[in-house]
Amino acid sequence: MPDPKTLMGKCVAAVEALAEPEGASRVSIKKFVSARWSEPSAVLFKKALAKAVEKGELEARGTARFAIPGLELAPRPGEDVVIEVLAEGSGEVVAERGDRVNVSYVGTLEEGGSEFDRADSFDFTIDGGEVIKGWDKGVKGMKVGEKRRLVVPPKLGYGKKGSPPDIPGSATLIFV
Repeated sequence: MPDPKTLMGKCVAAVEALAEPEGASRVSIKKFVSARWSEPSAVLFKKALAKAVEKGELEARGTARFAIPGLELAPRPGEDVVIEVLAEGSGEVVAERGDRVNVSYVGTLEEGGSEFDRADSFDFTIDGGEVIKGWDKGVKGMKVGEKRRLVVPPKLGYGKKGSPPDIPGSATLIFV
């Protein structure tokens, strides 16, 4: 396949090559384009991404991630939330992207089991960028009254840096 001629085409090629299950970040796309071809100006880069979304070549996922429309990639090993349903919920309605939900939870570290957070009532919007990605993924599909145990890997939690002092870097988190 020949190299794309337009910056928009290069951005689309970058998203395809990066093959990130959650969509490629704006930063990773720009790094890829810069390394493979040449560094685009910030203004032209932003316009190219917007044009790709407008033409349906890319799909915006949140404010800074982009994916190929209709292409769902399986998470890499160790990069997905493990979900265990502890108590079934009721009704037909399930929580979806954009829904405002209210949850109660206890958060513990997988290693050592120490509790780092808890709440009897916490509101957030699914995929609204308000919580760690592991929560967005783990709460999607829940019914009213359902109780789940979520095992959140570091990449979908607080990553290599953690959230000191309670959550060390590269910590796997458990939420019930």
